[in-house]
Amino acid sequence: MASPATIPSKMKAWVYRQHGKAEDVLKFESDVDVPDVKVDQVLIKVAAAALNPIDNIRMLGFFKATDSELPIVPGYDVAGVVVKVGPSVKGFKVGDEVYGDINEKALIKQSRFGSLGEYSAVDEQLLALKPSNLSFLQAASLPLVLETAFEGLEAAGMSAGKSLLVLGGAGGVGTLIIQLAKVYFGASKVAVTCSPAKAELLKGLGADVTVDYKADYVEELGEKFDVVYDAIGECAKGVKAVKEDGKIISIIGEPVPPTVRFVVTSKGSVLKELNPYFEEGKLKPVLDPKSPFKFSEALEAFALLNSRRSTGKVVIAPIP
Repeated sequence: MASPATIPSKMKAWVYRQHGKAEDVLKFESDVDVPDVKVDQVLIKVAAAALNPIDNIRMLGFFKATDSELPIVPGYDVAGVVVKVGPSVKGFKVGDEVYGDINEKALIKQSRFGSLGEYSAVDEQLLALKPSNLSFLQAASLPLVLETAFEGLEAAGMSAGKSLLVLGGAGGVGTLIIQLAKVYFGASKVAVTCSPAKAELLKGLGADVTVDYKADYVEELGEKFDVVYDAIGECAKGVKAVKEDGKIISIIGEPVPPTVRFVVTSKGSVLKELNPYFEEGKLKPVLDPKSPFKFSEALEAFALLNSRRSTGKVVIAPIP
């Protein structure tokens, strides 16, 4: 663990200096400035980082009108050790093992110094102590997808006794929607769309019914649902599967009425709320079998993410 006296001024990081595809613009650099810590931030020595589709969308330049200036170190999800705290920080101290989504707003004012570098400066309110039973690798896989799954279910009015259809159950968000719906919200029934090869995995996470994602959902399932959570951009199909007085939300693509578009706000309080569920084994992270990727393999990790064939989360660890 670094002490303030040993925190370097430069670090290794993956950086893009123009927008484009990862394989074209993302480069490894060894002399990137270590970020300064604001009064309400902590400096984290990064141990592990996870990738999300939004990292790629951001790199392509879709948010550049509201994004921070180039160059940018990508990465939303972080897990690591606090090595410095700002003067206003009350909840963390040097040596704490923490995790979180470093960007409060997913689409605006994202940090220039993401988690694909040795150090990241993060607002205190976005972090939580790492669940004691999880490795840095496991913890890094959680923040953005966990908060997206949880807050999305809340926004859809999920509650005990309601039924749920998840479109895209095998992705990072989908695997946690299934678990949260059953364990935290008390869903009466959870159905998911997925490839047949991933059906058993999702049943092990709590799915009652799986249906081939290529099928006609309503015809195959023979019923409609109180809540439909679209995690893959197929809300037009999902609309046909929601009850007349039900709710459907989507996190990607153009929403088809009555679908509501949901965008997550990062909150360390959500992670704190759910930590006991991980520590008690009621919830569990799901990592792609090819994870972890080495820090030097960031481009390979992005290639897997962009193939849309990953299961759970793509994680990079350790961060040197």
